[in-house]
Amino acid sequence: MKVMVRLLLLLALLPLQAFAREVPIQDFFKEPGFSSVSLSPTGEYITVSVPQGDRTVLAAFKTSDMSLVAKWDYGEKRHIDSVLWVNNDRFLMFVSLKLGRYDFRVGTPDVYASNVDGTQRRDMPNLGYYGIVDVTWDDPRTILVQRSVESAFLSKYDVYTGETRTVATAPLRYGSFILDNDLKVRYAVGVQDNQERLTLRRDGDKWTRIHSADMGGDTYVPVGFHADNKRVYFLISEEGKPAKLMLVDPETEEKSLVASSDNVSLSSFLESSNKKDLLAVSLDDGLPKYEFLDSAHPESKVYAGLINAFPDHAVAFRGISRDGNLILLTAYSDVDPGSYYLFDRKAGSAKFLLSAMDWIKPEEMAQVEPITVTARDGQKLHGYLTLPPGGQKRGLPLILHPHGGPYGVRDYWGFNPEVQFLANRGFAVLQVNFRGSEGYGSAFERAGYKKWGTVMLDDMADSVDWVVRQGIADKDRVCTYGASYGGYAAVQSVIRYPDKYKCSIGFVGVYSLGLLYSDGTSDTPALRAFLDRIVPSEESERQAQSPINNVAKIKVPVMLVHGGKDEVVPIVHYNRMKKAMEDAGKPPEVTLVKSNEGHGFYKLDNEIELYNTMESFLNKHIGPKAQSAAAQ
Repeated sequence: MKVMVRLLLLLALLPLQAFAREVPIQDFFKEPGFSSVSLSPTGEYITVSVPQGDRTVLAAFKTSDMSLVAKWDYGEKRHIDSVLWVNNDRFLMFVSLKLGRYDFRVGTPDVYASNVDGTQRRDMPNLGYYGIVDVTWDDPRTILVQRSVESAFLSKYDVYTGETRTVATAPLRYGSFILDNDLKVRYAVGVQDNQERLTLRRDGDKWTRIHSADMGGDTYVPVGFHADNKRVYFLISEEGKPAKLMLVDPETEEKSLVASSDNVSLSSFLESSNKKDLLAVSLDDGLPKYEFLDSAHPESKVYAGLINAFPDHAVAFRGISRDGNLILLTAYSDVDPGSYYLFDRKAGSAKFLLSAMDWIKPEEMAQVEPITVTARDGQKLHGYLTLPPGGQKRGLPLILHPHGGPYGVRDYWGFNPEVQFLANRGFAVLQVNFRGSEGYGSAFERAGYKKWGTVMLDDMADSVDWVVRQGIADKDRVCTYGASYGGYAAVQSVIRYPDKYKCSIGFVGVYSLGLLYSDGTSDTPALRAFLDRIVPSEESERQAQSPINNVAKIKVPVMLVHGGKDEVVPIVHYNRMKKAMEDAGKPPEVTLVKSNEGHGFYKLDNEIELYNTMESFLNKHIGPKAQSAAAQ
């Protein structure tokens, strides 16, 4: 009896984490049930993009009973990313070639059109080179599109024949148009080859420049017209601060503040079903939220009620029928990949449609907490900290997990399979939006230009120190892991801070800043001008900030992973980094190359091998086994 009492007491004192279920790797990384959902203008149909191994197919269903209407499949490595409804019965499909998990589109997407019942399918020639400006509901045959070829062109495009007719031009190298509520061209915004940003106003038959700035400078961008069709909503960033929404009278230049945030730029807008009223703005300041501008509007009340109906979740609205009755929404959280619902205003009820990853059990996942850190120079940094589910919350092994990009990208709150996998295996995970990240104002992003391996890494190191000071992480059990720019940062961090980290994992990483000019990824004047803005100008500084030139400073084990078909960061980066380490007598401890993968791994078998290998590598150096060895 005494033995049993002692055993029960021992079990009670052990951390709850020790009894947490180890979720199989494939549960985190197998394809979700769908990647996107769209609602038809009448609300009668939805389309669903469904990943299936090496492709993403599309299916259309009736919303009344979820019966299948038709399917579309464009073959191997072809992914139907999104759908745009152009009238009540017809939509466009944007079909991309992607070679890896972290890939942007490779080349220009192909565009196909079809009726929802699968009839009148057609290739839409050259439409992939255009951007969609507006769907002309009064003319169901056409849409308004824009394209830049030396100048910016606005055209009408026939969604049945593919014929185009130019209706306006603007003197911008890469430009887009802003129309008023009567679909008249009123503004154009764009970029020149030298990365100068311009805003032009249409005055009769002429264009008037009303704002210009270098890349990373202040912004003055029209985003839409007020219901009175006179005043204009502008996103305005002044003195490098986060962009705020202003209502501007073009005749008097009188400005009034509509919405703003001290920390982040406004990210998107919620309009009424008739597209005449701006109801709310969304922002991601730690947790995502909507700020309602017209709380008395009937649709605002509906939206606010739906948000309140999903506690502990964020709600994103993905479409509304033209009569305002049916609303498509997704509810998601840090521990829930999300589900789609269709709300019927007349019936006053929401119908469940689809769950992205219904095999994930939210109660087994780890909560993601927003954090704010003060860097060494006083700059406020925002990010997220994820702790393992269960009991122990102090003295944990920590993974610094920088995002890719690095510019025009940031980390957000939500379900992240990699983060959840690492937390499930007992690691705390730190994500920080270091200088250079988007969304915190142009000055914050500009502060990261040319600072790939200096200030940006210092922000990450300061954030690690903050977590250690809280007692959450063990300073002797910290590793870095990232992909793309994150892979660069993971390796360069152990060069800049050789005594702070115990190991590093670089996945499809950039390892030479000089190679960015010669590896085939910067073959246009605009891309080279972009690199000139963000990469150190002096060759000596490029070398100082490139892992490939500083392997002698590496003191810890390194794991390198790459895809042989990577077109974003070609495998030459991996090959030269590996050789440099071998030549210095410091070969990577673990390497993993998959010749059939691109910028990130798609195939589940390869992903399982990757994360199994990663888990073993991390456990060896900062996991429980490493801790036991250090204690001896």
